Order: sequence, then C-alpha cells, then structure tokens
Amino acid sequence: MKQSANNKTKVVVYTIFILLLGVLLAYGIIYKFPSIFQETITKIEKDVTVTDSGIADAVEKVYDSVVIVSTYKGDNLYSSGSGFVYKDEDKNFYIITNHHVIADGDKFKITYTDGEEVEATLIGGDIYADIALLKVPEKEDVKAVSIGKTDTLRVGDTTFTIGAPLDYVYSWTVTRGIISGKERLVEVSVNGSDDSDYVMNVLQTDAAVNSGNSGGPMCNANGEVIGVISAKISSTGVEGMGFAIPIETVVEKAEQLIYGEATDYPYLGVEMVNVSTAMSYMQYYRYLNGYDKTTGVLITGVQKNSAALDAGLQGGDIITKINGADISNVAYLRYELYKHKIGDTIEITYFRDGKEKTVSLKLTSKGKSL
Repeated sequence: MKQSANNKTKVVVYTIFILLLGVLLAYGIIYKFPSIFQETITKIEKDVTVTDSGIADAVEKVYDSVVIVSTYKGDNLYSSGSGFVYKDEDKNFYIITNHHVIADGDKFKITYTDGEEVEATLIGGDIYADIALLKVPEKEDVKAVSIGKTDTLRVGDTTFTIGAPLDYVYSWTVTRGIISGKERLVEVSVNGSDDSDYVMNVLQTDAAVNSGNSGGPMCNANGEVIGVISAKISSTGVEGMGFAIPIETVVEKAEQLIYGEATDYPYLGVEMVNVSTAMSYMQYYRYLNGYDKTTGVLITGVQKNSAALDAGLQGGDIITKINGADISNVAYLRYELYKHKIGDTIEITYFRDGKEKTVSLKLTSKGKSL
C-alpha cells in the first residue's frame, strides 16, 4: 500500500512537471514566433450596382426654354438654327440665337417644344460677336433660362447642349460632353469670304455639335447656360471640336441690343488684304518687295477723313503689330483692334520701304466697322 501511494505521488508530480514544461515551451514559441498564431480574416465585399441618373434633372430645367429659329426670305425658308429664352420682360420673351442664323433673312419664326410656332421680331444683331436677339410674346409655362458664369469653369467640367441638329426631325437633341478648353481663339468668316474675317474667343467642348445647333445653349451640370453654340471644326480626321461663345459676352451684347446700345466698333478707314493672299497677285508685288514674311496685313487703300490717313498710313504699308501684339492676318487685326474703344489711342507697327516703323493713332468711328 505504501509503495502504491508513493507511485501515485510520483505520477502527479511528473504530470505537473510535464504541464509546466509544456506551458513554458508554448510561451517560448509564441514569444519567438508570434505571427504563426495571428488570425487571418477574409473580408467578403458585396457586389454593388452603381446607377448613374445622368443630367436629366439639369436638362429638364432648360429643355422647354430652347426653341427652333427659322429664317425666311420672302415666303421661302432660308436657314434654321436654335435659340433660347434669355429674358422675360414686359410680357415679352427675348430669344438669343446666332447672328449667322438670321443673317440675310426678312422674316423669322420660333417653334416651342410643344410645336407652337410664333412669328418673331428681330431686335438686332452683332456680326462679330455672332449674337442676334429676337422678341416674341411671352408664353405660359415657359420661362427664361438660368444664366451661369464661365470664370469658375474648369477643363473637364460636364457640359451639355440642346438644339435642332441637321433637321426638324432631330429637334431638341441633347448631347453631353465636357469643357475641353477655355479661351480658344478660332478664326471665322463672317462675310462669306474665303479668308477669315475675325477671331472669336470661345469655349471648346467635345459635346456633339452639328448644323442646326447654332444659337442653342451650352449648359453646365446645374442646367445653367454658360455659352451659345456658334461653330465647330468640320474636317477629315477631326471629331468632337465644338465651340461656344462665353455667356458673359452673350449677355453684354444682348443687353446692348435690348436697350439700343449696340457696339460701335473702332474704324481705321483702310482697305486691306492678307499678305499671304497678296503674294499670289502681281499687282501687289511692288508693295511686298523687301518684305521677307508671309504674315501681316497689306493696306491697299486709305479712305479720306479717316484715322489711318490722319496718322500718315498709306497704300503699300504692311501692318505687323497693334500695341505689340502680332498681326498675322485681317482676322487678327480686327480681333486686336476691337479690344479697344472709340477714342482710345493705339500704336501700330508697320513695314514701309524696307523699314519697320511705328505710329500712334486715335481710334474714331464712322458709323460702320472696318
């Protein structure tokens, strides 16, 4: 019995020893290699479907304010474009569109989204700003657009257009894009000539712009009008390059037209041709002798009682700069000139008899543009 008790005591002591040894061994392993006991957690993500409602709410804000503008010569439809209700005043709507949409017409009509057609009165237009203003009686349930601003616009901001591209069948087409560029200088022909007549400072967008969109609004993602569609580059290999006149320019011209204060542009009193064009005609060779550039504007004649004549400019002079800004052609001459007001004094740099000269000239008005 005594030996049996001793054996049991030995077993208990031995068991306790083994347990203590195991605990010490486990502690040592954990201390030395803690990472093998860390818990690995696998997180299961849910599949999520993102619903993009687009800009439908913004489009609704302006949609019914957009109109089709039809220009007639006599009883014949001459051209058409787009426009929008800019202002509601004295029970009349003032409709903004492009000047080139109404040019050469003698009768004008606008069509609303519900199909109602109304004859419109032409208030006036500005050929170089490419803005025209029509007036019609106000219409119930139609309101003027909200006007935005461009100074806070960033390249990449969402934009959309509404207009009547190609045909009446596609009227009130909505196209979406982004602001692709700001302060783009685009040469345009406003008098139907082969050469450019003017340079417009415009916004660039990749929203689809087609014939018939002219005069329609370009809007931001809030449904505010930030520009008026005016032009696009149409050429092989070119896609998604449309241009809009900034709304600040549009509003300035529209207000002038409403209140009879249309811009009276400065007047030089010269007849002129691009140097690049003059190089193709023998009658201009004598003026170009010694001139080694292909840019500039050749004066071919000076009018009586004009600012140019008073400043001593004469036929054969080649204008190369206005106030230090390079003048590459007639379009850029007008662009730089029309930055100034009647009464301003500008400095003209020109080439004569193989020498570059400068002259100061005070801008005047003859009741017409250069």
